[in-house]
Amino acid sequence: MSQVQAIEPEAQPLGVPSPDAEVTSVEGRTPWQLFWMRFKRDKVAMGAAFIVLVLVALALTAPVFAHNVIHRTPGDINQNLTDDIGIPIVGPSKIAWFGVDGIGRDIFLRSLYGARISLMVSLIGTALSIVIGIVFGLLAGFRGGKVDTFISRVIDIILSLPLLLIAISLAVACGSNINGCAGGLIKPGVGMVVFIIALFGWPYVARIVRGQTLSMREREFVEASRATGYGTWHIMMREILPNLIASIIVVATLLIPQNILFEAALSYLSVGIPPGTPSWGGMINDAVSGSLYFVSWWTLVFPAGFLVITTLAFNLLGDGLRDALDPRYGR
Repeated sequence: MSQVQAIEPEAQPLGVPSPDAEVTSVEGRTPWQLFWMRFKRDKVAMGAAFIVLVLVALALTAPVFAHNVIHRTPGDINQNLTDDIGIPIVGPSKIAWFGVDGIGRDIFLRSLYGARISLMVSLIGTALSIVIGIVFGLLAGFRGGKVDTFISRVIDIILSLPLLLIAISLAVACGSNINGCAGGLIKPGVGMVVFIIALFGWPYVARIVRGQTLSMREREFVEASRATGYGTWHIMMREILPNLIASIIVVATLLIPQNILFEAALSYLSVGIPPGTPSWGGMINDAVSGSLYFVSWWTLVFPAGFLVITTLAFNLLGDGLRDALDPRYGR
């Protein structure tokens, strides 16, 4: 009688899944998906982004508030809301949510329109600075030699200039004439402030782009593009520039609050946005001149509060973007 020997299943080596085991698919993530995963875990940066979005929405809807809710414009003067010597008699109330200034103008509306001016000036000025800085930074870092030396020396010269003094001089020179300067190309007001911001802002961007380009121009993917026969502009714009987007975004978010403060400083010194146009710096100047804020605190607190909250939100947003785009930074 033959014995039937049981056949034991062959043991699987450790770490090797069984053929019958269910294989789960591994989902790949793009760099931007990884960025969003890291960014949304930063509650401070998410809160700052929400504040920035609210400020932008308020600035865009300022005319809606003026015509449909408040039924006034920021330039409307109501002398019935001030006394005989120009002291506001109406503080924050239903009549005027943030009170009125020394000539009876609504501070809430002027703060909203001031946000429009500050955001417009800073965003346009920062965009111009980014574009100019990218062009000169790429040229200096990729071409090297005399081109790099010349652009680097120009950057050093501009960065060594006393920014505020030169800006005040340019603002006074261009603002003293209704036709502006440079043949009417630069006129007083928003255009002049944007020009000053772009003139002194691009070297910061160019220096960062140059440094990044120097470290990338000898990489394998750049050498492969050269071997394929692509030219200089193709390599700079299609190979190197996409790898600089993260750094450029971080620089932009950090430049915007600086430009907001710069515009406010020029307006506070009465050489930036014209006095009739609402701006946070001009409103602070109105409150400080004549010590109006001693008897009407709201004339200073609200525009200064908008300025502080906006710059703080952009700075926190920039820090969060930097940490999310480059997680090795804080290590």
